Order: sequence, then C-alpha cells, then structure tokens
Amino acid sequence: MISSANSSSSRSRVDAALRPALFALATASAALLALVLLFLAGESWPALAEGGWRRFLASDGWYPASGDFDLWPMAWATLAAATGALAIALPLGVGGAIFTRFYAPPPLAAAFRRLLGLLAGIPSVVFGLWGLTVLVPILARWQPPGTSLAAAILILALMVLPTVALTADSALAAVPPDWLAGAHALGLTRSATVLRVALPAARAGIAGGALLAAARALGETMAVLMVAGNVVQTPTGLFEPVRVLTANIALEMAYAAGTHRAALFASGLLLTALVALLAWSAARVGERTNA
Repeated sequence: MISSANSSSSRSRVDAALRPALFALATASAALLALVLLFLAGESWPALAEGGWRRFLASDGWYPASGDFDLWPMAWATLAAATGALAIALPLGVGGAIFTRFYAPPPLAAAFRRLLGLLAGIPSVVFGLWGLTVLVPILARWQPPGTSLAAAILILALMVLPTVALTADSALAAVPPDWLAGAHALGLTRSATVLRVALPAARAGIAGGALLAAARALGETMAVLMVAGNVVQTPTGLFEPVRVLTANIALEMAYAAGTHRAALFASGLLLTALVALLAWSAARVGERTNA
C-alpha cells in the first residue's frame, strides 16, 4: 500500500511539472501560427486594400505590369491538380494498405511498408526531375506539349501515395482485434470482414490521411513547377499547361515589388485558407466518427 501511494504521488508530481511546460509549448505553437497569419495578412494588405478579394477573382488575367491580378485560373489549376492526385492516390493507397494488413505475407508486407517510407522521403525536386525527363516526354508523344495538368496530377499522386497508404495502414492496424475475431466467429469471409468491419472502423484515420495528402498536394511547389507548363490559364482539359499558386509565388517573388509583391502574399494567404479548410474538415470528420 505504501509503495502504491508513493508511486501515485510521484506520478502526480510529474504531471504537475509537465502541465505548465506542455501548456507553454502549445501556446508557443499557436502563437507561431498566429504570427505567420498576421505576417501574410500584413504583407497582402497593400493589394487587398485596393478592391479586396474581388480584385483577385474578377480581373482580366494575371498581368502584374498592368495591375491585373486574377488568381482564379491558378486557384482552379491548384484545386484540379490536388483533387486529381487524390482521386488516384486514395484508392491505390487504401488498396495497398488492405493488402499489406490482411492479405500479404508478413515479409512482403514489411518490405512494402519500407518501400513506402522510402518513397515518402524522396525530395520533391527528384520527382520533378523524373517527371520532366520521363513522364512529360511520354505524354508529349500522346498529347503535346506534355507539360500539362495531367503531368502535375500524376506526379502529385505519386508523391502523396505514401501518405495515404501509410496512414490507412495505421488506421487499419488500430482496429480492435476482438472486432475482427468476432467477424470471423460469425462466419464472415475475409473480404466481408474488411469491407464491413475494418474499413468502417478505420474510416476516420483514412479520411484524416486523405486530407493530409490533399494538403501536401496543395502546397507542393518544385515538382509541379517543373512539369505543369506554367501557363496562366483556366484549364479546359487534362493536357493543357497550367500554373498553380505555389509555382507562381516561386517564379515571381524574386523580382516582384509593390502591389505585385503584395498580390503574391495574397496567393499565400489563399493557400493557407485552403489548408485551414482541410484541417477543419478533418476535425469535423473526427468529431462525427467519435460521436
């Protein structure tokens, strides 16, 4: 009894010591995010003060020298590239996770996970270099010029696939074994167990991974810059060259000044708002799952 009381008292002291430190770290993280948002808003203000967001969605195009800063073509290209990449990566990633968790022999499953981890660690410029030298020429032989929205979608799908697959695998691994054992005891086949028990139980983790992958696709710069063609236009087909918001910032920030520079910061603010929307959506999915 004395030992138990001492152990409980020791844990209480540790908790009491950790609480202010953890609170300080959480506060610092929130303050850092707030400072970033304030910085973006402050740098964007010279452009926002002259017409607000309408100026960025109803201009005659992206012509900084003429004072036209239409972000809509690049925003549309950004959303199209991220959505297309997720549409490819999600079924492949979830399917791969199901295979490694329920069908693959343990050595093969372990090798597959290590391969995904290696793929996740490859720098984006390497993906862009491969896309520029291998993927773009293949697309060009089929539909010139090759540098296009399709190339951006395929490169982004390859880049976010490990995120989707690894998070889905972790979500499936967190399904209580008793649930799977109960499904087998009721006579469900392996495929029925996966579809009716494992996937519904893991849907929150899978959705969270998908939203995380979408956020990465929205924020990717170098690989998309190298393969998308960098033409400011609203795409009407998969094989047209486009420019995404991140590439626009990277290409023009070095020489931008005045309102042009503020407009690029407004692009960053718009991207941040899109990522914040994804984070809010992930939180809502988690709340609905836990309810």
